[in-house]
Amino acid sequence: MASCEAGRRNSPRASSSTPSVPARSTPRCWGYGPKVAIPRIVESYRQLGLSQTLFIPAWCIEQYPEAIETILKGGHEIARHGFLHEHPRELSDDEEAHWLDRGIEVIAHATGRRPRGWRAPLYNFSHRSADLLAERGFAYDASLMGDDQPYLLESARGRLVELPSHWGLDDWPQYVQSMDLDYMMPVRAPEQGLMPFAQEFEAAHAHGGLWVPVVHPFATGRLARWHHWHRFFESLVARGDVWFAPMEEIAAHVQHLVATGGWTPRIDRMPCYNAPVRVR
Repeated sequence: MASCEAGRRNSPRASSSTPSVPARSTPRCWGYGPKVAIPRIVESYRQLGLSQTLFIPAWCIEQYPEAIETILKGGHEIARHGFLHEHPRELSDDEEAHWLDRGIEVIAHATGRRPRGWRAPLYNFSHRSADLLAERGFAYDASLMGDDQPYLLESARGRLVELPSHWGLDDWPQYVQSMDLDYMMPVRAPEQGLMPFAQEFEAAHAHGGLWVPVVHPFATGRLARWHHWHRFFESLVARGDVWFAPMEEIAAHVQHLVATGGWTPRIDRMPCYNAPVRVR
């Protein structure tokens, strides 16, 4: 399965009032993702018969209603990804709870239902995130990188299914070069950028793992790149033995297997640490 993220990487530290974007940071590619790439990606998924998950900051949901309508008409899941891509580990307890709740409100208003899943901006899962998500009825998280297949997060407030990915399955190192975002790396050719994802898929397929590519519409959704990605997805669908599904369906499947005794995944207790590790 694949997950898309729509949003920016270097958002400022949010406060309990209003998060803001520095005046100097006006990324040139902002409009491309929701206005050009999202329709292209959703149409590809329609042609291939796929339903997927898109993690979208709540601010983007409010700013680009036509893109959200396109996604929902395509039958895709919209999941939480911060309000303005604020980093949970940089927030106070009250701030993280506040912006999580504000984003839930926005998604519920836009989609008619509360979100079931969350990916922390920049994967920055905090020591309190699991408790906050469990309290609010989330079914899964997709921020961590602790396994090659789904596992469980157990916190004082409840249990979540973890659907892990990792940086080798993120398109940021492959396709993003941006002075606006202070991120300057060599940009790979479309096929070269796709190669790590294809090799990761083959390993997951051979060993029965979970394959969660993280692709940003403004990056991977560019014309030449998505041309190759569409062909790649087409080849995977043609195999006939690959399950593509929204992450909420995968999480529900894991929960069912656990409840019926069909599978016993690994469990991580959260938080991993309650305080900084000190050595002498």
